[in-house]
Amino acid sequence: MAYKINCDQLSLLECTMLYVERDDAGNIIALHNKPEQGADEKKSIMDEEILEFLNRNVDTDPRVHLLSLSDIGIIRILEDLINLLVRKNIILFTELPEEAQEKIRNRKRLREKISPDHLMADDIL
Repeated sequence: MAYKINCDQLSLLECTMLYVERDDAGNIIALHNKPEQGADEKKSIMDEEILEFLNRNVDTDPRVHLLSLSDIGIIRILEDLINLLVRKNIILFTELPEEAQEKIRNRKRLREKISPDHLMADDIL
């Protein structure tokens, strides 16, 4: 039975979803940030089965690994938040540290080169 997760009641980390790849016996063999061939089952990164997989297969603390997996989605959320604040004239882009400005500009250029109108899977997170 599938359950819907209400992200308003959970932290962003708890709502981040991963795509699970399984072997023929139904065991998790890999985790992906986006759907892949053989990995279209979505699970919360806080799912007990995912935590067990990480405990068995990751040398570091699995919570550190979960944070790394959620970084891509968080980065895009922060970029969108900064763009919104700039568009609403709440902050000026030039008020950000120069290094942050450059990183944001570089990521924006890369996304535009990929496809200016293409919505990436990570953009939906």
